[in-house]
Amino acid sequence: MGIKEYERLEQSPSNRNWKLWGPYLSERQWGTVREDYSPSGDAWNFISHEMARSNAYRWGEEGIAGFCDEKQILCLAPVFWNGKDRMLKERLFGLTNNQGNHGEDVKEIYYHLDSSPTHSYCKYLYKYPQAPFPYDELVENNKRSRLQPEYELLDTGVFNDKRYFDIIIEYAKADMNDILMKVSVYNRGPEAATIHILPHLWFRNYWKHNPQYNRPNITSYSPNCFQTTSQRIGLFYLYHEYGEQLFCNNETNNQRIYNAPNEVPYVKDGINDYVVNQQPSINPEKQGTKAAVWFKAEVPAGKCKIFRVRLKRNRLDDPWADFDDHFVKRQAENFQYYKEFVIPQKLSPIHKKLVRSAIGGLLWTKQFYYLDMHKWLNGSSIERAPYRTYKRNTGWQHLTNRNVISMPDKWEYPWYAAWDLAFHATTFAHVDPNFAKHQLLLMLREYYMHPNGQIPAYEWNFSDVNPPVHAWGVWQVYSIDLQKTGTSDLDFLERAFQKLLMNLPGG
Repeated sequence: MGIKEYERLEQSPSNRNWKLWGPYLSERQWGTVREDYSPSGDAWNFISHEMARSNAYRWGEEGIAGFCDEKQILCLAPVFWNGKDRMLKERLFGLTNNQGNHGEDVKEIYYHLDSSPTHSYCKYLYKYPQAPFPYDELVENNKRSRLQPEYELLDTGVFNDKRYFDIIIEYAKADMNDILMKVSVYNRGPEAATIHILPHLWFRNYWKHNPQYNRPNITSYSPNCFQTTSQRIGLFYLYHEYGEQLFCNNETNNQRIYNAPNEVPYVKDGINDYVVNQQPSINPEKQGTKAAVWFKAEVPAGKCKIFRVRLKRNRLDDPWADFDDHFVKRQAENFQYYKEFVIPQKLSPIHKKLVRSAIGGLLWTKQFYYLDMHKWLNGSSIERAPYRTYKRNTGWQHLTNRNVISMPDKWEYPWYAAWDLAFHATTFAHVDPNFAKHQLLLMLREYYMHPNGQIPAYEWNFSDVNPPVHAWGVWQVYSIDLQKTGTSDLDFLERAFQKLLMNLPGG
């Protein structure tokens, strides 16, 4: 075809090669069933937003516009601070099911602007107030009745007089293991304002629960470079142009959360406490399992400041010589792919833009999802069984999920829903047919599908009943793929059909 992005897709039929890295980081891990180890099953309150910066998760990680590998071993995400907030902006804020007058609700303004199918180019916009973020005021929403409208971030007045930053986060891949991140901060306010940008690099805490793995490490390789060491993903180098290097460990701050001694020094919220509260909470030896580079700049009114980092498997003498060229190239290739392979030319310009934006949002809401129900319920050889008076999903102890999956939404619904996924697949078939097929077949695998033939619904209740749309989704994906490529993938149909006979008895 001569379309570079199409060629990359052909080299990456699964989440490997050019799809090894992507925006697979959840936008909310706190308040999920996976992280709920409360006796009563009170998932929303076991780990709250206020606790999240101090609590090392068991099953996954979160971030704003974050990237990670397809097994979420190593994570990269930008973190922001306006110099006034009581905490770093590491994660999106929102209300729990009990706090919102219409249920859970994210209280941020952000946009998934663009993405190529292999995530060789991605673009995200986050709008950050220059005034203190109104966390407490937004929680007061719980005083409203269900008959009243929701109290939104715009209602608080923090965006009045345009005193806010437009923060555009972009990623470009120079190669399969060469990830470039560019953060462009636009000051929309009437006067100069200071912004702190802290790109974070950290390991998901897999070593605490898996004794076969040694603790990984991030160290200062040079004044402008981190080095990561891990038996699971090998060596990587994070290059930055300037800034202060900060290190701590992705381990729970037991002292803050449980009023108990910490197991290791310099715990998860160490970087936050050092920057915001000037505490001696980072490792002076410049090593740990979580690290950041601290950029600080004054941005004049109406101007832009750019911050750059580069994550690469191999060493580079000059990581910036071709940095901007890669962004120009990947943007052009992404435009070509959508123009020639995805978007019908008969559409008007505004509709073409709408299609591109919608697909970008779909691609950004992929997420690495990890849950082993047997271990979640019963513990493991090194973990005792959690005390629970309410045991959720006891009939699904065969379920072991460790995959990149399309989510309904990575904040409000950061877990797969089989019904939604079937609809998602029919859209993915226009953009990335192999991923669409993979998603539908994944739900039919023996480590997802129940032995009785039921497809797991969602983590709050895997046994819940969903409309039987999976078979419809399989046929739609097959038909769309046949129309676009001219290839009749009967193997895909047969593989799905055998399992769907179990799912639809008598069908």
